[in-house]
Amino acid sequence: MTQRLAAVLAADMVGYSRLMQADEAGTIARLRTHRLELIDPAITDNRGHIIKTTGDGMLVEFPSVADAVQCAVKVQTVMKRRNRDVAGDQRIEFRIGINLGDIIFEDGDIFGDGVNVAARLEQLAGTGQVCVSAAVYDQVSGRLDLSFQDLGEQHLKNMKRPVQAYQVNLDSSDVSNPLPEQPEPTSIVSAVKPTIAVLPFDNLSGDPEQEFFVDGLTEDILTELSRRHELFVISRNSTFVYKGQAVNLRDVGEKLGAQYLVEGSVRKSGQRLRVTVQLIDTTNDAHIWAEKYDRTLDDIFAIQDEVTAAIVATLPGRIEAQQQDQLARKKPGNLAAYECLLVAKVLHHKSNREDNKKALELVDRAIELDPEYAHAHVWRGCILGQAWGYGWCEDKEAMLGQAQKSSERAAQFDDNDADIHRLLAAIDILHHKFTRSKYHQERALELNPNYDLVVVQMGELYTWTGEAEKGVEWITKAMRLNPHHPLRFWSHLGKAHFTGKNYQEALQAFDHLPSLDTAQQAFVIACHGWLGNKHAAERQLQTLDALDPEFSMDQLLATLHYENEADLQHLCTGLEMAGWPQQLSDQEIAGQLY
Repeated sequence: MTQRLAAVLAADMVGYSRLMQADEAGTIARLRTHRLELIDPAITDNRGHIIKTTGDGMLVEFPSVADAVQCAVKVQTVMKRRNRDVAGDQRIEFRIGINLGDIIFEDGDIFGDGVNVAARLEQLAGTGQVCVSAAVYDQVSGRLDLSFQDLGEQHLKNMKRPVQAYQVNLDSSDVSNPLPEQPEPTSIVSAVKPTIAVLPFDNLSGDPEQEFFVDGLTEDILTELSRRHELFVISRNSTFVYKGQAVNLRDVGEKLGAQYLVEGSVRKSGQRLRVTVQLIDTTNDAHIWAEKYDRTLDDIFAIQDEVTAAIVATLPGRIEAQQQDQLARKKPGNLAAYECLLVAKVLHHKSNREDNKKALELVDRAIELDPEYAHAHVWRGCILGQAWGYGWCEDKEAMLGQAQKSSERAAQFDDNDADIHRLLAAIDILHHKFTRSKYHQERALELNPNYDLVVVQMGELYTWTGEAEKGVEWITKAMRLNPHHPLRFWSHLGKAHFTGKNYQEALQAFDHLPSLDTAQQAFVIACHGWLGNKHAAERQLQTLDALDPEFSMDQLLATLHYENEADLQHLCTGLEMAGWPQQLSDQEIAGQLY
């Protein structure tokens, strides 16, 4: 048993039991992701040592209070950004308390009043906040670029004397207003893409015959990443010179001119194969993302394809999230074309009118900086398409025409960008031009077969053309490719199951959505109609009426793009059986088809 002065951080996950009860597997997976990508690296970067973890919390010791506070602020600030697009009842959020005091160390655990005070301060902290004792405040006040709110003396549970407590005023800055209102004129600046290098994976199997698999996996990842137009990928000839060498990652990054490195290993044991992969930011040696893939050796080449697809589907999103964190710390006036586009994407994904407007201003700025930036032109089309979809415009036809024009303009500069063909396919669906839409979909898949937005849209196309079984297959594949997929994927899956007359499966898919829009409500009502659930249908009709009393059949039909009259009739019949008050004749239904 030893005793010494130490800083102790106590963290607790808010609403853990509720989240586990609602979605145990999903909550564990998301918490694990936050641990791998953010929390554990932040602890390591600040010289912390995890003493104990529970299902919903942890105790961490730091050599200095400054390290502990900086770690806590980093975690809470980044978690706030990560939760911006997550429904309130699904967010993973933490409370953190920090204390400085004498700690007893025994058998790998810590005890004493110093630990108890940290735990009580954590309970005092608000959701997403950091609460510290006076001992911590006295050490860091004036030393760190932080301000504090004095909470006064607090009578903490099982503490004989009150404890003076302070709450850190966390930075509320955001990327929602990244440019000054009147930016100074700037000369044309080319888009600066993040550069990534894939180092040869290590063969840890002790079996030279596995070397072909290891090299093949590395080359496949290189090839597939090269399809992503938002990345600049260092060639194989440059990276394979490091095969079999022990290297300093920061030095390699400098020599290759790559900010990001992918490294990994392959280990064979009996009939099992384990592949590990890590994404590293070479500027600070930070591990952004890590994953393990355990597979049986039934078909080694199928494993290679599966692991490659999973890595390539995940890496760009992790790099983009890292870039967003860096942008949040940059001075607004220094944004170049790529960075303008990156922030525009963030705002676009928030799916509200004001952020859509700001996103359009940013992407226009990116095009001003680099007029031939194809990826910016196509995302301008995406942003305009969102405004069209939500009706954030006076002339919807004109808005859709602008979206199409931006996409076609992008294709003039670079016809090999999967996003361009993805958007053109979506516009063709809206115009019921299914043959052309399929051409663009297949072209997008050819360019990037592991892009979840392209894959899910293939499922949408099959749903509208009446091939619901294929629709379910493609949408499910997209969800596997990106475990952190947008919530709207569940809506696509629900519509595909309904079209395939699998009503219970459709209801289960819609149940994953925290709230339903009017069109989604209609599909749920039609499910209950076909299942004969009269009471459930009545309740859902009442919910829809409360949501939008003016919602009409014409408004619903405007959101549908079925190729076949039978599929549209199938939905209308389900609504009729559920008690939908507005009916359409067969002639009116046929008139909705182009």
